[in-house]
Amino acid sequence: MNKLQDKVVIITGGAGGIGSGIAKAMVKEGAIVAIVDLNEVTGKTMEKELQVVSPKSMFLQANLMDRENLGQIINTVVEKYGKLDVLVNNAHASKQATLEETTQADLDLSFGTGFYPTFYLMQAALPHLKESKGNVINFASGAGLAGHETQGAYAAAKEAIRGISRVAANEWGRFGINVNLISPIANSPGVQAWAKAQPEYYETVKSKIPMGRFGDVEEDIGRVAVFLASEDSRYITGQTIMVDGGSIMLR
Repeated sequence: MNKLQDKVVIITGGAGGIGSGIAKAMVKEGAIVAIVDLNEVTGKTMEKELQVVSPKSMFLQANLMDRENLGQIINTVVEKYGKLDVLVNNAHASKQATLEETTQADLDLSFGTGFYPTFYLMQAALPHLKESKGNVINFASGAGLAGHETQGAYAAAKEAIRGISRVAANEWGRFGINVNLISPIANSPGVQAWAKAQPEYYETVKSKIPMGRFGDVEEDIGRVAVFLASEDSRYITGQTIMVDGGSIMLR
């Protein structure tokens, strides 16, 4: 189990949910993981859990909406480990509202925690990813692909992330850098909150998943992230990988 042996990985939103699942899957494959999160308590707890398997792994507390300090996240990791192999832009917060009820604040939250950090962290990471011929893993969503109700701000930011990921795949392929996206359906805390807020809609979505369940954050989503961060995916770039139990089948 060493597909990612000694690879240095940054995962935003890594203290819980899908991010923590990816972190757990990656350290089991030999990676050194720096999880970035706003929540210090959950971040420190996850750091201890990861260090049982990967002693060099660490937690960095950061507010991703503070754009001026995003570059320091990359610098801190590279200064500590001497390199960066994989950037996973997983963090994203949003508020549910119909389009007519969506406010500027809702858009600012979604783009400020999702799109802008993804964009600026990719920019800051580029020089180091050129050296390592590394990987970027971003996140798409069925909310954007299918246009889920009450997900306007979230869907807009996710589709913007898909757009810049495709551009980066075209521009950075010459450097040996892969840029791909995962579009997951997972039993994350966000999905659990959504289930409570809109139980009927949740059950409707679940009933339409061919595999009949929401994915596990580590065993289902995390394992695909391991693949995309490994040499096994070296000839794949610019792709949206649907890890959703068959919910959306791209053509």
